[in-house]
Amino acid sequence: MPVTRIVIATKNPGKIYEIRQILNNSNIDLISLSELPPIPDIEETGTTFEENATLKAEEVFTHFGLPCISDDSGLAVDVLNGEPGIYSSRYAHENASDDENITKLLNELRKFSAPYAAKFVCSTVYYDGLKRISASGEMPGQIITHKKGNNGFGYDPVFMPEGKGKTTAQLTDEEKNAISHRGKALRALIQRLRDESIV
Repeated sequence: MPVTRIVIATKNPGKIYEIRQILNNSNIDLISLSELPPIPDIEETGTTFEENATLKAEEVFTHFGLPCISDDSGLAVDVLNGEPGIYSSRYAHENASDDENITKLLNELRKFSAPYAAKFVCSTVYYDGLKRISASGEMPGQIITHKKGNNGFGYDPVFMPEGKGKTTAQLTDEEKNAISHRGKALRALIQRLRDESIV
């Protein structure tokens, strides 16, 4: 089957790396937004992960006319009523660093007693101007109060997946991708694209 060229609708180097690792055995030529001419920032005005992923996929397709895979993902903490949720990447403020977001998260959790049940959620969307196909995935676990590990990005140093005994920042790429919300969502999405004979 011929190689399908698809744009990954992100400039986040951590996401780009993970998506390429997860899809490295597929017949897809992945191009990130970092490798294409710049486009205006896409406002994430949706109220759900899927709505935001759809907005990004459709906007990127409009700009480049190429099929697009977009994802929107984040952390949902039970005692915070699902926060930071769709605001995970900008929890502390609009251009917050990972450390700033983690600091705010831990400060908020000090008001409550441990353990802090949480989950990572990911919605992925494929859009090619005609078809829109979506899939989602979750990774349950809990938040710990001190950072551990140097791999990954975002909240990985304070998130301990269910049954692992260490944070996602302490897992190898292969270990993380096998259980992660993004890994589950992308594998489900690719299977749907294969079922539709798109890839």
